[in-house]
Amino acid sequence: MSQYSAGAAFRKAVQEESPLQVIGAINANHALLAKRAGFKAIYLSGGGVAAGSLGLPDLGISNLDDVLTDVRRITDVCDLPLLVDVDTGFGSSAFNVARTVKSMIKFGAAAIHIEDQVGAKRCGHRPNKEIVSKQEMVDRIKAAVDARTDDNFVIMARTDALAVEGLESALDRAIACVEAGADMIFPEAITELAMYRQFAAAVKVPVLANITEFGKTPLFTRAELHAAGVRLVLYPLSAFRAAARASLEVYAAIRRDGTQASVLEKMQTRAELYDVLRYHDYERKLDELFGETS
Repeated sequence: MSQYSAGAAFRKAVQEESPLQVIGAINANHALLAKRAGFKAIYLSGGGVAAGSLGLPDLGISNLDDVLTDVRRITDVCDLPLLVDVDTGFGSSAFNVARTVKSMIKFGAAAIHIEDQVGAKRCGHRPNKEIVSKQEMVDRIKAAVDARTDDNFVIMARTDALAVEGLESALDRAIACVEAGADMIFPEAITELAMYRQFAAAVKVPVLANITEFGKTPLFTRAELHAAGVRLVLYPLSAFRAAARASLEVYAAIRRDGTQASVLEKMQTRAELYDVLRYHDYERKLDELFGETS
């Protein structure tokens, strides 16, 4: 019997849906909701782990174990292929990158993206980013590819060079990463559709568009991105932002009113939660195992 490959499932999804919508899932429950909504692939954001799990900014503070904890929780309950943000690889050496790749595969991830920022990274849509040399980024990709224990596991190269050195540098880095073995390319903080066309033409591998809210990239539609040659569209934190805003409104209402009555319509019901979690299936299993017999 052939062993299941999450990476192969991710590649299949990219082939079957063009462009593939990859939706951010901040935790295992959101992963189940994303599957319920019909998505074919999900995403774990490094900034999302920092903010959602640790309450910290996206400044390279979280570590490999922090991310692996959320990866395992998601892959334990949801079979959608998971793309994971591993920042700069969680360490400066090839062995750090290799450990990250092997751990991601072991914990059930389907793909990672690794970037060319320095270790003390910043959010990709913030100013004053710093990037490593092209050779150092190429070395990161080589180390990641060499470490794969599953050839189908996807190594995606992200470059933040556009904001630092300009479009030609970003294209040059992307091409070099593909030559080093990267399966897909993630050009960060793109500002024009024409730039995606240039990346797609230059690299000849699937290109991802990061359509994050309140950033440098306009909220291009899926149709627009398809016409520009984009193969994957990422929405990294959309549901998380909405949930955070709604949570604050609920907290404020309860504090103000002394009751949650005015915000019930904002809430998922108990029955809806049980349906997503298959609560009654678990109860039936308990009854089968330990229920009274006549």
